[in-house]
Amino acid sequence: MNAKLLQKLLVIVTLLFIVTNSFGQKLAVKSNLLHLATATPNIDLELGLSPKLTLDMYYGINPFTFDNNKKWKHWLVQPEVRYWFCERFYGHFLGFHVGMAEYNFGSIKILTVKDASDFRYEGWAAMGGVSYGYSWILNDRWNLEATLGIGVIYTDYKKFDCPECGTLLEEENKMFVAPTKAAISIIYMLK
Repeated sequence: MNAKLLQKLLVIVTLLFIVTNSFGQKLAVKSNLLHLATATPNIDLELGLSPKLTLDMYYGINPFTFDNNKKWKHWLVQPEVRYWFCERFYGHFLGFHVGMAEYNFGSIKILTVKDASDFRYEGWAAMGGVSYGYSWILNDRWNLEATLGIGVIYTDYKKFDCPECGTLLEEENKMFVAPTKAAISIIYMLK
């Protein structure tokens, strides 16, 4: 992972804690269980800005290579502003998000890339979209949340002949409409 990116993430997290402590606003610490199921460790911080508005900051990274050189290496940063219809951290919400990712995958099946098991792809992507979600209160400190988003993705990538070696076949960029967010998150509320 890029050291400068990690430094920026630490500054953002530090600022979120300072703002939260300074103004007494709520902060939620979350993890996307769907990404954990794909071996992607992740953290998501959500800061209450007003009674119906929050700022959500998601970061996930998958640095692993598996047996037979199967890999889905990537990192993703995805901030989102959310409007809550009832009150923040509970019920229905509408979100507007942007994101940036870098990836290197091959020898695996991905629904949106039909030949990912036969080739290796390496590149980056930028995205923006809208999401809808719902958060259930489990008790004073724990919530469960489901989110689904759709938007536009721009990607610039290189396609290689086989997952292990590396004869470059093509360089391309594409823009398309696709799902940009999917999450089932477990949430711990800091007060």
